[in-house]
Amino acid sequence: MIDSAFTPPMLDGVSASKVFLPSIQPVPRSIFAYLSENFAHIAVQEWQQRFDDGLVYSQTGEKLTQHSAYRANQHVFYYRFLAHEIHVPFQEQILFENEHLLVVDKPHFLTMSPSGNYVQETLLVRLKKRTQNPDLTPIHRLDRETAGVVLFSKKSSSRGAYQQMFAERVVQKTYHAIAPYHAELNFPQTVQLNMQKGQPFYTMQVMAGPANSETLIHVLECNDAFAKYELKPKTGKQHQLRVHLHHLGIPILNDSLYPTVCHKADDDFSAPLQLLAKEISFTDPITGKRMQFSSTLDLQLPCNDNVI
Repeated sequence: MIDSAFTPPMLDGVSASKVFLPSIQPVPRSIFAYLSENFAHIAVQEWQQRFDDGLVYSQTGEKLTQHSAYRANQHVFYYRFLAHEIHVPFQEQILFENEHLLVVDKPHFLTMSPSGNYVQETLLVRLKKRTQNPDLTPIHRLDRETAGVVLFSKKSSSRGAYQQMFAERVVQKTYHAIAPYHAELNFPQTVQLNMQKGQPFYTMQVMAGPANSETLIHVLECNDAFAKYELKPKTGKQHQLRVHLHHLGIPILNDSLYPTVCHKADDDFSAPLQLLAKEISFTDPITGKRMQFSSTLDLQLPCNDNVI
């Protein structure tokens, strides 16, 4: 394998993707033919447009065309842009920044990283454009529907140390959620469930077996209908907090997946999921200092009668 001698620049906040061209038989007619055939989830017309727009490069920095010959055991780089994106009318806020970390308050409805129908309208691309830092990388993730505090790595040299914090579960995270209030449920309580992939594939389900997810839940305030809950997850399974509250019979307000999958239009910003990553704290693995960050956002009970 030949190492790339070309580092593609960041274009409008978008970093290039890299693809390795293997040695295969029969040899593809062209690089364009190989990409079109092996990345079938991307329309041929989209690949054509990328080549026409000069967004596909060899590992030496040469702009490739649809007729460029296939070159085995080399890399190619390409950029992904969308002709049309729905603008997300909410702004992120930078809470803290130092040499290694960028701490951000993410609004609802903003996807973390480019995928599907979003490239420019993602938190990562917005921040790369704002900071002009092509090395910026999320250390952990929040769902598109979830707002709140999220950490980004600014340098590849220290990224692993911060990622290891999450792998070792030494990061303390506190979430707030608005969900129905049932007086018969006793809090605080710890929910432990065995969560596995569900149907549709992007959902999770509760199965019999040893628990692989755990959340401590408190009630912060309530009225006759709803409560604001404080959730402290010990584990980090996909959709964990949404599934745990649904399992208790108190699904999070405006949840489009639990208990029922309900697809909303991409430009429908009327009912944000009432889940907020309110606080995160940890011991910085580089400086040894105790770090704590809180979201400036807040969730409000739908009505405030008889608040405790």
